[in-house]
Amino acid sequence: MLTKSIISVDDLYHNLDSENLIILDCTIAKITDKSTISEEKKQIKGAVFFDIKNVFSDKETSLPNTVLSPKEFQEKAQDLGINKDSFIVCYDDIGIYASPRVWWMFQLMGFQNIAVLDGGLPKWNSKKYPVEVPCKKQLKKGNFIVNYKPKKLKFTQDVLTAIEDQNILIVDARSKGRFLGIDEEPRKEVKSGHIPNSVSLPYSEIQENGKMKSSKALKAIFDKISKNKKELIFSCGTGITASILALGADLAGIEKVAVYDGSWTEWGSTENLPIEL
Repeated sequence: MLTKSIISVDDLYHNLDSENLIILDCTIAKITDKSTISEEKKQIKGAVFFDIKNVFSDKETSLPNTVLSPKEFQEKAQDLGINKDSFIVCYDDIGIYASPRVWWMFQLMGFQNIAVLDGGLPKWNSKKYPVEVPCKKQLKKGNFIVNYKPKKLKFTQDVLTAIEDQNILIVDARSKGRFLGIDEEPRKEVKSGHIPNSVSLPYSEIQENGKMKSSKALKAIFDKISKNKKELIFSCGTGITASILALGADLAGIEKVAVYDGSWTEWGSTENLPIEL
């Protein structure tokens, strides 16, 4: 059983031959990143691709990255060979960007034995640890079972109610420019601004050199903004970077947290919802 929600590249390297280890490549491109990657894709040796966009998001909704139902998630996780006793490490090519979303999905589904690779593939590559070109793997179906934790997931009505609740704080992971409505949203159909009574905590502020800040530093950051609130709800553009804040809160020892799955894309494109600039 893991003791923390992050794992160093050295610890993963020394456990590469562990029988129950499953490494998930959770890479997605940033919507705000317009550059194209021309280099040949490489992954950590033995990794399996966890396709957030095309496999682990609900295709029945117009919103991007909406989490699957517990039943669907269980089936798709089993298809990746994940078992009840698996030890999962998730990472991405950027550093720590999409991998916390996958960590959070498993938390939502009641699975604890999972960690995010601190520093992701860039840190792994800096140590010259083994990589490979991705190839299709024959995966034996796993016996993973969901133990759904619905309190970790919030919807628009929950957030609307939370605005007036003195015990709940809504925390926005987007950049300060987007939070204040100074910078345009990357999706044209989405209005600018932020949820009333929410506070800004850009996800980049809880990271340093592509890694998460120390638990002590994270605790100080969250203590400063939370001011004794009993519950934190994290929002962002589409639920990806809100999950980085959820990971940070976990490392800071904060337990009562949830992610607003639709996040600003849903809020800013829905009529008659209050918006602040």
